[in-house]
Amino acid sequence: MEIESSQLFSVLGHPQRLAVFRLLMRRYPDRVSAGDIAAALDLRGSTLSVYLSALRDAGLISQHRQGTSLLYAADVDAAGRLTSYLFEDCCRSRPDLCRPAAFNPREGRTMAHRKYNVLFICTGNSARSIMAETLLRDLAGDRFTAYSAGTRARSELNPNAVELLTSKGHDITPLRAKHIAEFQGPDAPVMDFVFTVCDRAANEDCPAWTGQPISAHWGQPDPVKVTGTEAEKRLAFQQTYGALHNRISLFVALPLDSLDRMALQAHVDDIGRQRATT
Repeated sequence: MEIESSQLFSVLGHPQRLAVFRLLMRRYPDRVSAGDIAAALDLRGSTLSVYLSALRDAGLISQHRQGTSLLYAADVDAAGRLTSYLFEDCCRSRPDLCRPAAFNPREGRTMAHRKYNVLFICTGNSARSIMAETLLRDLAGDRFTAYSAGTRARSELNPNAVELLTSKGHDITPLRAKHIAEFQGPDAPVMDFVFTVCDRAANEDCPAWTGQPISAHWGQPDPVKVTGTEAEKRLAFQQTYGALHNRISLFVALPLDSLDRMALQAHVDDIGRQRATT
């Protein structure tokens, strides 16, 4: 492990290679194209190719072919081995010497039986995240307090999203566009779960959340960007609503009081892999 870990540290010691790895960790379990990575990090394709090769050779990421495209994903097992090495070897497994955030005292325990705070994030907080907030509130508002926010929040909600939610019988009165800064101050509610529902928001390097919430990426295509007839645009919003409904239904069905944090994290990651249903 000594040799392997030194190699991993060497690869991640380069700031831009580290940035690529961190982006893929934020997008996990997604497989991301090189073009999307380059655009998110403003890297030249040839430069990114060198970084991806180094990360892949070190076993930190995996490469998958889909048609003519190559997609990349973080290897979370490799990341786990690295943090385990730091704790078990360098810190001699003593939490009094090293107590990084990853080794929370709650790790391995089930979550307390109470009402949980859940935050959904997208870029504009005008469509996908407000759909998710509304769905969770109406599907299980007795067990969860739902919030939503945007990394670059718009000033108003998307009218097509509002029309769809209204047509489904949802109460849109509580909804408004909000920036994530509203949930990162000292007086903000502490989140138990944070889900990104758009790739662009997941690509952004946001500060760590207080309280170490369980997080996952449940990316959905942006229905706001769909062009065509009004019927085609409405269909895009219906498909997004259906996909989010499917994932949130699976989430609220999880037995939270009997799953430890590692098992729960695995479940919410699996939900992120679910295909859309309308």
